[in-house]
Amino acid sequence: MNKLFKLAAAVGLAAAFGAGAAHAAEALPKTHLRIVGSLSNLGPYKDFEQPFWSKHIPDKSAGAVTAEIRGFDQMGMKGPEVLRLLGQGVMEFAGVPMYYLAADDAAIEMIDVAGLLPDAETARKVTEATRPFYEKLLREKFKVELIGIGSFPAQVLYCNGEIKSLADVKGKKVRVGGRSQSELVAALGGTPVTMAFGEVVPALQTKTVDCGITGSMSGNLAKWHEVTTHLLALPLGWAQIAYAVNNKTWNGLDPKVRGFIDKEMKTLEHGLWSAAASVTEMGYTCNAGKPGCQGGLPGKLVIVQASKADHELLRRIESEVMLPKWSERCDANCVAEFNATAGKIVGLTAKKK
Repeated sequence: MNKLFKLAAAVGLAAAFGAGAAHAAEALPKTHLRIVGSLSNLGPYKDFEQPFWSKHIPDKSAGAVTAEIRGFDQMGMKGPEVLRLLGQGVMEFAGVPMYYLAADDAAIEMIDVAGLLPDAETARKVTEATRPFYEKLLREKFKVELIGIGSFPAQVLYCNGEIKSLADVKGKKVRVGGRSQSELVAALGGTPVTMAFGEVVPALQTKTVDCGITGSMSGNLAKWHEVTTHLLALPLGWAQIAYAVNNKTWNGLDPKVRGFIDKEMKTLEHGLWSAAASVTEMGYTCNAGKPGCQGGLPGKLVIVQASKADHELLRRIESEVMLPKWSERCDANCVAEFNATAGKIVGLTAKKK
């Protein structure tokens, strides 16, 4: 995925990332930051987080603010423990996919209930609408300050065998990436299977699983297109990335440095969201082997375009299954927050039994 993320970064972000120290608003005190980034082998880290902290921040601050960054996977972590360690002060700054954090609080799931957000624009609107809630939740419960939210590209369905619609998930074994996706597959009549990303290709080859859900480009680069025949071009998730800092660390920084980081984080967020949309579409192009494929591997997949019936089925499942199940795990306050923010944007209401 990283090659295409580089292309997305080059379009619209080159000026921001390369503007350099000339635009530094004022002299800042010397500050060195230690960053734990997201997954080090994927585009968001390689082409946005790493250059943002190691080059953009020093350039923009005239060398006053410097940073070192490593992905949490490079530090032997799996993801779910990052928020707790950040709150304990074991690490200072961190970026982590939010679905990893859902085990700590079901309210974090509301930003990306599987199948809820049909496109990148809606995903970003929901993310922005829920941000004040997450800022308060992370600050009060986990002792961390939320300073940004980005996103991976859309998570979509690959299958080794013909599918014509979302309804064809029924009876199939599907590799999933978390509880919410698991509930969605089950609601569609399929059997959710949890396995490591690296195990999926041989599992598809041997029919241990019939289908799998992952990013349209990450699946391509992992050669899923060589062991599948069809891809349903319907986003089933987005995997937003939360960027946060330990409260004590944040409050200990000079106010001018805090203001500087807050301002510059908008560049990182903008780049990630722009890439989420463009990489999703390019993934379809590459998997189909169409002209114009950049950053991916040309495949021969049948790209099944989502129909009106697919969208209607997904919306019914969201209303009748996904939101009720999520509401059972979440308290009345977060259900009310969903209805006031995400629910309004997507036109659905969650009800607490």
